[in-house]
Amino acid sequence: MSDYRTITYSPAYTLVPTYECFNRCTYCNFRANPGDSPWLTIEDAEGRLKQLRHQGVCEILILSGEVHPQSSLRQAWFERIYALCQLALSLGFLPHTNVGILSFAEMRSLGQVNVSMGLMLEQLTPNLRQTVHRHAPSKVPEVRLQQLAWAGELRIPFTTGLLLGIGEKPEDWWETLDAIAQIHCHYGHIQEVILQPYSPGSQESWDASGFDLYKLPDVIAKARQMLPSDITLQIPPNLVPDSQWLLACLAAGARDLGGIVPKDEVNPDYPHLHLPKLKEILQSAGWKLVPRLPVYPQYQSWLPSRLQESLRQ
Repeated sequence: MSDYRTITYSPAYTLVPTYECFNRCTYCNFRANPGDSPWLTIEDAEGRLKQLRHQGVCEILILSGEVHPQSSLRQAWFERIYALCQLALSLGFLPHTNVGILSFAEMRSLGQVNVSMGLMLEQLTPNLRQTVHRHAPSKVPEVRLQQLAWAGELRIPFTTGLLLGIGEKPEDWWETLDAIAQIHCHYGHIQEVILQPYSPGSQESWDASGFDLYKLPDVIAKARQMLPSDITLQIPPNLVPDSQWLLACLAAGARDLGGIVPKDEVNPDYPHLHLPKLKEILQSAGWKLVPRLPVYPQYQSWLPSRLQESLRQ
């Protein structure tokens, strides 16, 4: 089967250092109030990871709520994240960290223990600061764009994306995609852009209907036209439950399904299909689902020698 009929995914497992977060995005189904979420211990994480060693898992996604940059707990939080990455590497896994806004020094440090990192831009329109992001200080668009630029300066293979349907307008999608394209043209480090439809969950405070999935193939097609061809478009298959529309998204240009994990921590109300079923759906339309590493081949030479050694193993 030729390459253009291939769809990739990452066999992944998520570790959450803490659900506590100083942002209060009204659509969030992940966060806990600061102080209300016990932190994951290294011992617990080690126990979990050791059970995964013969289950085909490759990527360990370190996904965390954000501890305030001025909090007395910030350094301990960062050290916990770093230690979890080191633990994952020591057990033969490849870490990918997405923990919100980082300082340049924090990002540089984590770049030594992650084969790739990520941060969703979501949407660049400032209007959301009056609505869903009113109580989310780290969702300032300029701050998030700065993170993408820093990742480029540090030569960190990076994943970003859009959250669709949180009160923005279609022209906002194109503005955000254009900004991603411009940063990538400068640094060449963005390996994936996720197009994530907002999907209502049971823990959020926002009362809104989900993104109209029938619009998603058109958004994907336009994104494919706007973004450089070496950026892969990713969609979360658990958020596109209608198999025909999932196939329509692939036909429109999506080529990756992201981390297929036991539990989608960000969208806990939307479990992933079992892999054999997902493969069957794709195969019926002539697609082949194949696993990939959390760092794309063209970026592997960017990594510190220690991480390149982990890749070889």
